[in-house]
Amino acid sequence: MGIAERKIRQKEEFRASILEAAWLQVLTDGWQSLSIRKIADAIEYSIPVIYNHFENKEAILMEFTKEGFQKLGLALQEVKEQHQRPAAQLEAIANAYWDFAFENTEYYQLMFGLGIPACEQARQIPEVKEMTSVMISTIKTAIAESGNPDADGYLKYHTYLSILHGLVSIQMIQKDAKSDLSKRMILQDAISGFIITLTSK
Repeated sequence: MGIAERKIRQKEEFRASILEAAWLQVLTDGWQSLSIRKIADAIEYSIPVIYNHFENKEAILMEFTKEGFQKLGLALQEVKEQHQRPAAQLEAIANAYWDFAFENTEYYQLMFGLGIPACEQARQIPEVKEMTSVMISTIKTAIAESGNPDADGYLKYHTYLSILHGLVSIQMIQKDAKSDLSKRMILQDAISGFIITLTSK
């Protein structure tokens, strides 16, 4: 390995150690507690060294935001591919979205600004667009196969996402942020109703 390649590898490894220290901070004390100073203390480097790799705390948050949307997008695509019919795909996507939210609470809170300032730039990142495209393409296919092909796919997407995010948020802001059976039943009822209106002739 040449000197240039070694430097690149060392830079990547140090950057990864910064993100690892930041993530451990979040898991221990929440997003609100995250700070460059605490990260520097955790990895035993000076604050300016951290700034050599990340412009500010928001840049670190953006890395986690991208990672979270990538994970969610992959999870949704995976369950979509397990079903043939759009209605079954939409139900599976809804359940995978719900599971992701409660199995990855820290990611979800950051991605959607629950309890912390939402990053406006996050809406423009490719990972967000890839995640939403899984939902939009499925909804458009469902519309095309329904008796109402003139329905607005993007409107229906926003309705679908609003149902999912709304139910997750209501549950998550409560003291006990666990997904229990009764809340899952509410999700199923809401999504079933959405699918009926979307696919009915």
